Amino acid sequence: MPGADLVDREWSLDELAAAYAYPEPADGGARVPWLRGNMVSTLDGAAQHDGKSQPISTAADMRIFGTLRGLADVVVVGAETVRQEGYRPARARAEFAERREAAGQGPAPAIAVVSAGLELDFTLPLFTSPLVPTLILTGAAAAPDRVAAAEKAGARVVIAGDGMGVEPARAVRALAELGFTRLLTEGGPRLLGQFVAAGVLDELCLTVAPMLTVGTAQRIAGGPSVAVPQRFALVSLLEEEGFLFGRYQRT
Repeated sequence: MPGADLVDREWSLDELAAAYAYPEPADGGARVPWLRGNMVSTLDGAAQHDGKSQPISTAADMRIFGTLRGLADVVVVGAETVRQEGYRPARARAEFAERREAAGQGPAPAIAVVSAGLELDFTLPLFTSPLVPTLILTGAAAAPDRVAAAEKAGARVVIAGDGMGVEPARAVRALAELGFTRLLTEGGPRLLGQFVAAGVLDELCLTVAPMLTVGTAQRIAGGPSVAVPQRFALVSLLEEEGFLFGRYQRT
């Protein structure tokens, strides 16, 4: 962080909230959707170890994870990540209550699960006991019985594609139409890759863990390569215990 002390210390939540604040509309205009990704990678490019991101994370990374959630309207996540990481509903945090109220936000961000087949366990707390109803982004051709099961469980199904799958740009628009403009995606790699390929990712918050894992773990973004590499600019860089926390925005 520019001007920060050179002494190794723990960043406060207020400092992190200021460092990761969403851009404000220019000249008091309407807020437009801003899609931010948050991922962690080892030095050799692994986004997971043994199929999960937790082994390559750290306490500081989790504080930033919580801060980004505390600032977001909605967290967009892929169905496979929900299954692998055991996703739970976002919780209300007292440290962010005043800030969220001032921003006109609810007590916690909604979770929006991207799923073509809706092959999800609707008995999980993510669906049965969220503070804010969970959303499911899917295509118009999704199986009616799975849509009915999702709605019966209390989820709100949002159509964001004409076929089985979800169109990334349409998903962003659909969420904005529901009032969710501060968007955060936590992956997985395939979903992040789709957002990148569609040109709708505005910002990437990347934690670089001082670890080497080798192996064949996924990168932070997967899928077909883009025709021309997309350039992002470094906005801020924090460090704690050897972990680097970069914030990059699309140029």
